[in-house]
Amino acid sequence: MASSAYPNVVGPEEIAASGHPRGNVRTSFLDTRSAPIVLGTLGVLVFIGLGEAVIRVGLISSVDVPPPSEVIGRLATEVLKGSFWSLTAQTLEGWGYGLAIAAVLGIGLGLLIGSNEMLWRACRPTVEFLRPVPSISLIPVTILLYGNGLKGNVILTAFGSIWPILIQAIYGVREVDDVARNTFRSYGIRGWLKVRYLIFPTALPFIATGLRIASAVALIVTVTSELVIGTPGLGSALILAENGGDVKLTYAFVLAIGLLGLILYTAFSVVERRFLRWHPSQRTAAS
Repeated sequence: MASSAYPNVVGPEEIAASGHPRGNVRTSFLDTRSAPIVLGTLGVLVFIGLGEAVIRVGLISSVDVPPPSEVIGRLATEVLKGSFWSLTAQTLEGWGYGLAIAAVLGIGLGLLIGSNEMLWRACRPTVEFLRPVPSISLIPVTILLYGNGLKGNVILTAFGSIWPILIQAIYGVREVDDVARNTFRSYGIRGWLKVRYLIFPTALPFIATGLRIASAVALIVTVTSELVIGTPGLGSALILAENGGDVKLTYAFVLAIGLLGLILYTAFSVVERRFLRWHPSQRTAAS
């Protein structure tokens, strides 16, 4: 009931009667679920508009950098061609195989290394040494061993994308609550049951984050290897368009790769929210 001294204050009875945990209190637009989509779309439109204006007034040469409207139009033309989707499928093939290998090895090794303190201390110098090594530096060795086919592309992609998954899995295992760990030990719960009901649920949010980050890294490595090695895909098509002097087509492929990365990242985010609805971070984000 509202206080007579403060007639505009909503009391707990009114809040409870409203059927909403926040009662009749108005929420900011930034707290709504549609805010990221609306603001993100608005930001993209503003960016495109500014780019169009800067190029149209002559601050940047349209010969070197075509206006966004022309690039989008050229991409729309390419999308209608079957060859574009064939190139996209080839890029996704290398990306998918590489990320799958990285996920299997990263999650498996991460759970194993993170569960044993001595093993983690023994492996940590090697992990920290290999993690900063760029995949592109291994291209000469990859070409020598596997040529410029799909296999070399997959190896490079797996090497480049395994580290976010591995590190996240290790730290996820190490975040297991000591009280829960001691409880499982006192009840004699070990082996697969311990992994299934204690370690994996704790590490799963970390692993999901690692997979989401690794998906973007894998696409970067895949396209880069296509650019350098010449494996068929969007990357090799981009470099061919550049060598042929087709500037609009070059930027159209750049735009296509960026959109593909956005789609993949969004897909992983949606799957993460769906399967981790029980986790506090996802409940907070959805509120």
